Amino acid sequence: MIINFLDLKAINDRYEPELSLAIKRVLDSGWYLLGTEVKAFEQEYARYIGTKHCIGVANGLDALRLILRAYIELGIMDEGDEIIVPDNTYIASILAITENHLNPVLIEPDISTYNINPFKIEEKINKRTKGIMIVHLYGRNAMHPEIQRLVDKYHLKLIEDNAQAQGCFYGNRRTGSLGNATGHSFYPGKNLGAIGDAGAVTTNDDALADIVRTIANYGSKVKYHNQYKGLNSRLDEIQAAILRVKLQYLDSDNQRRREIAQYYLENIKNPALKLPILNSKASIKYDKSHVWHLFVIRCDNRTALSEYLSNNSIQTSIHYPVIPSEQQCYKDELKSDSDLSAILSREYLSLPISPILKDLEIAEIVKTLQSWENAR
Repeated sequence: MIINFLDLKAINDRYEPELSLAIKRVLDSGWYLLGTEVKAFEQEYARYIGTKHCIGVANGLDALRLILRAYIELGIMDEGDEIIVPDNTYIASILAITENHLNPVLIEPDISTYNINPFKIEEKINKRTKGIMIVHLYGRNAMHPEIQRLVDKYHLKLIEDNAQAQGCFYGNRRTGSLGNATGHSFYPGKNLGAIGDAGAVTTNDDALADIVRTIANYGSKVKYHNQYKGLNSRLDEIQAAILRVKLQYLDSDNQRRREIAQYYLENIKNPALKLPILNSKASIKYDKSHVWHLFVIRCDNRTALSEYLSNNSIQTSIHYPVIPSEQQCYKDELKSDSDLSAILSREYLSLPISPILKDLEIAEIVKTLQSWENAR
């Protein structure tokens, strides 16, 4: 028995015949871009997230790029302004900032959540600071009262990177509705995944939504008339139709992820492994502040552990082995004030947590982790 880290075919098979019928509906319509499926998904996803607007775009990186570009067009940000962002994140968060000729200011993570440390932010705020980008890493809410205090005190824009946290809550509101604007990714491996690249922007800001939609369509509202130097970043009809099917099952899929996380946390007792730390008093499987896109453990000897699991037919993954500030493309541009993210990046190991995992497979993973001979 091989336990896959992520079996996308098996995941998508669960939604049949609905997915095939959705695809056929698009093919039969003869309309493949900016049609009824995209419009319907945008309405349904905006309602799900709890925002006034949803604009479908080509991918999650574009969603963040377009938000920042729209703020520049609105005159709210200028080239050279600074955006606070965690240094413990996937590189897309940083790329969106630098591609708009804005400057990322890196903040170290909170060791207990791996998300941005709210209490390290204020010391980095200055007159060039125009926004804070929070990343709900691994599916865990990153919003915090201290962040809201800073946003209000310094009149900053709060941008959410919700690529890994579809369906997550902060209090009684879903992530993606907390800030001024949010970028979403529907990459196939996400909790809400398409069968190719796809993304969206959500916001309550009418002006921002209008500019994002226009820039994403070559900078044009009326064909052949271009208000902005835009780009081509559109959600296509087939991906929208697929996402409409899967959105109906997102909450139940997230609940299954919570159940798997609870089993892991209650049964993995190997002292050589560092498990996620939860601060909530709620039962893990009822704690909606985490949707467990990834279940990430830490180990001083990650390579040996990964090889041991692989030899026992259990696939794992690493998110992420190289942090943005250590990437070749940013070697002369980014600097982190802390080594914490780099240290963590050498310890992270992601265990399988897909909602299609069977109870026997989860038990086998735990059993194998318990028997790892390097445990001391």
